[in-house]
Amino acid sequence: MIGRSPRSIALITALISSLVTTGVVWLSHYLFGYETGYLELALVLLLSFVAAWLIFYKALQNFIYDKIKLIFRNMHSMKVDRRNFKLDMREDVLGNVNKEVVHWAEDRMAEIEDLREKESFRKEFVGNVAHELKTPIFSIQGYILTLLEGAMEDPEFNKKFLLKAAKSVERMTLIVEDLDTITQFESGNLKLDLQKTDILELCKDVVEIRDQEADKKNISIQFDKAYDKPIYVLADGFRIGQVMTNLITNSIKYGKDGGNTTISFYDLGDQILIEVEDDGPGITEEHIPRLFERFYRVDKSRSRHQGGTGLGLAICKHIIEAHKQSIDVRSEVGKGSVFSFTLQKAN
Repeated sequence: MIGRSPRSIALITALISSLVTTGVVWLSHYLFGYETGYLELALVLLLSFVAAWLIFYKALQNFIYDKIKLIFRNMHSMKVDRRNFKLDMREDVLGNVNKEVVHWAEDRMAEIEDLREKESFRKEFVGNVAHELKTPIFSIQGYILTLLEGAMEDPEFNKKFLLKAAKSVERMTLIVEDLDTITQFESGNLKLDLQKTDILELCKDVVEIRDQEADKKNISIQFDKAYDKPIYVLADGFRIGQVMTNLITNSIKYGKDGGNTTISFYDLGDQILIEVEDDGPGITEEHIPRLFERFYRVDKSRSRHQGGTGLGLAICKHIIEAHKQSIDVRSEVGKGSVFSFTLQKAN
């Protein structure tokens, strides 16, 4: 019966029961001369249909049970070796199937939650990009409209507004370039050119470039001690130059007037630890976990006023992690901040 459908089993069972009932009545009447009354005939028919229903119910139960076993076996076919698979008939098959369904639902919910987080991140990211680009675009638009409305005829205003528009274009260019750098790192398309690099000499070059900017705020950039020997690391010199430029630039932007930026190197055996320390206002603890996020700013209005793309620290994090190293920050309000990262020591 198991090979047939429940409907076929019911029809066959009812047919057999009817034939058996008819045969019993016929034999009773013609062989024994027994007169069958309506009540007796109804009773016989009732019993036959009860028997048919019991047979049908049992067949249906077996049919459903076999289907559940098939589902359960198929669900596990990709998890276990089918040659070694054995189904214990004493187990609660329905309970096991229920557990599998619950686990499946939990996995799907985790995937859905992950997609929601990615969608939320995408929306936030697009919003941040639009906000960052909006300021220079509106500035450029305002300067051009002012020139078109008559300021172009005045040589003094002409040059002044064109220079401001050019500065806004430069800021837009920096944002796009930084976004492109992050995208290349995240997509894996940007490869590092790892070479034996003198990190001390590289830092000195960055300090020399940023020295004029530091002088405007009367900030002194110095090393914690005199280093008379090269400090060699295995690194992409250009990218690590970007990291040092971002860290030193930030120490100047957010440092106090008349303050100091100190660069230090520590030998950790197989690694070199580089620290950039300032004596600025410091960063409150609530902001530290998010400092390396794209477009995250501790003081949004002040940061945008000072320029910057809001992507510097995020780029630093990507570059250092691409070197399979780590970058960190520690800060104390009123005393300053220390940004540090490690690089592999070169032989």
